[in-house]
Amino acid sequence: MQNKYLEQEWRQMRKEEQRFLNENRIPRKPGWQQRVEKYVPDKLEGTLNTVFCKAFEVIFEKGTGAIEKTCGKEKKQHSYQVHEYAARIRGNRKSLQAFGREANTGKLINTAVSAVEGVGMGVLGMGIPDIPVFLAVLLKSIYEIALSYGFSYDTEEERIFILRLIETALSHEEALTARDAELNCWIERIARQPQETADAPDACGELPVPSFKAQIRRTSDALAAELLYLKFVQGIPIIGVAGGWSDVVYQKKISDYAAVKYKRRFLEEKRRGSS
Repeated sequence: MQNKYLEQEWRQMRKEEQRFLNENRIPRKPGWQQRVEKYVPDKLEGTLNTVFCKAFEVIFEKGTGAIEKTCGKEKKQHSYQVHEYAARIRGNRKSLQAFGREANTGKLINTAVSAVEGVGMGVLGMGIPDIPVFLAVLLKSIYEIALSYGFSYDTEEERIFILRLIETALSHEEALTARDAELNCWIERIARQPQETADAPDACGELPVPSFKAQIRRTSDALAAELLYLKFVQGIPIIGVAGGWSDVVYQKKISDYAAVKYKRRFLEEKRRGSS
């Protein structure tokens, strides 16, 4: 695979990455959130955190098989192999872009599913019960993106990576910049060849990785804080549609970020393999 095409795609990925950071560095909250703030129970954020934690634990422990049936794991893996073969034979930029096109197709479908699910729950006034469904659709979208770029998602390390993706995508200001840089360091370490590990300098320095359970709590904290007012409104019949629409917004936001990071992993490995 020719280096010039890899570098062209790398530069494009960096632009997409920077665009996400620029668009999400400053938190944006609609005016209606300020108006409902006084009505939100003090304990709701803690309740949301608990529900998110439990939902993650159940999905990772028992729900991955069910998600795999809906995401077409074998078909995705076969598509990756076809694209990988084409990229080796042709070695051009178009063949590299095929992986991203595959990932984007799944993103669009899952965003549509999230719209139907979130708005439907909002009409019924079901905010908290919507959380496991929202997370299942979100993880399905991320799993499909991972498979499109040839990565797994079922080891503990990969699950921590996914949880950190979600946490970072929901961050703002300095926290977003710092967590994004940490993820990039992690991606670089994953991509390093075994023979490089002993001799190559590590520009990232110490990069402690939280335990699986600790990362579930951190990601649940981020989700609970970001979706607090939206889930409160979603719990009110009929007008909950406004909160339910948030499922679409955050589904797209997190999936877009995941697509950029898996693209970075993919290109990082290809660049090292071709050097």
